[in-house]
Amino acid sequence: MAERTTIGILAEPFLYEWQVRAIDRVQTQTDAEISLVVTNAENQECTAESWNDSRFEAADVQRFVDVLRDEQVWALVLAERALARRLGDEQRLWHRHSVDSVEQLDAADHIQCDPNRDGNWYEFPDDVVSRLADQCDVLVLFGFGLLKGDVLTATDHGILSFHPADIRSYRGMGPPPIFHDGQSTAGATLQRLNESIDGGEIIAYDEVDLSDCHTLWDVFDRLVTLQLQLLPDGIERVCDPSFEPTTVPDDQLGAFYPRSMRRSPSFAGRVLAKNVAGRLHRQLSTRVGFPAVKRVIPARR
Repeated sequence: MAERTTIGILAEPFLYEWQVRAIDRVQTQTDAEISLVVTNAENQECTAESWNDSRFEAADVQRFVDVLRDEQVWALVLAERALARRLGDEQRLWHRHSVDSVEQLDAADHIQCDPNRDGNWYEFPDDVVSRLADQCDVLVLFGFGLLKGDVLTATDHGILSFHPADIRSYRGMGPPPIFHDGQSTAGATLQRLNESIDGGEIIAYDEVDLSDCHTLWDVFDRLVTLQLQLLPDGIERVCDPSFEPTTVPDDQLGAFYPRSMRRSPSFAGRVLAKNVAGRLHRQLSTRVGFPAVKRVIPARR
């Protein structure tokens, strides 16, 4: 009997709810097992679950000032999201769970990693890379950031990571420019990482309809719901010797949208205005009983 595929999870000290659901799907829909969890020791920001509490606190004022300093006008977009949470938009897919509290990871070994950092790039120390190579067949990236170095090739099947867009159309930010541009559909890419930015081999891809997404946060929810569905299929594909991933030549990769773009007053202003208008439209539609409009988008894999 073939040995079970072993998976390593690379994460912050917390996982989002959608990531927990993705792991659960892998465990229930495949024969793979989680053997090792590596958490980012650089991030000491948690208590993770505190994000799930939507009550207003005095500390929120200072937090907004800090975000305003760092994110400039984009802080107003984030403030709109925070206000919506306090008015009842739970955003449950983004609730945080401390890694140690996730029962799906109870049987795995847990270690912390203090990575070497060069700007936005992370490189794992040799002892962590060796541990991953010894215990895992494939890795799933749910944290850290941009990776480089030996960790990319430490396991037989590399590192899988989601980009919440089609890398042949929108690289970098993903959902914000998709929503800004008014796209009616969007895709999610499960890629095997290399040292490019959103330019790895495509392991799985599919698209969803956005026509009933009223806010940027609806777009995020729609795409991560697709991602958690793609992960089990992607794990099985990448471990299948007959599977050939899709390699995208550099000249076919989409435009790159840096995070700095969201600080532009015109970009942030348009997103904020669309969010507010979308919420008003949803409320009015609910009151008068208009049916939701949805279109089925054929799978593109």
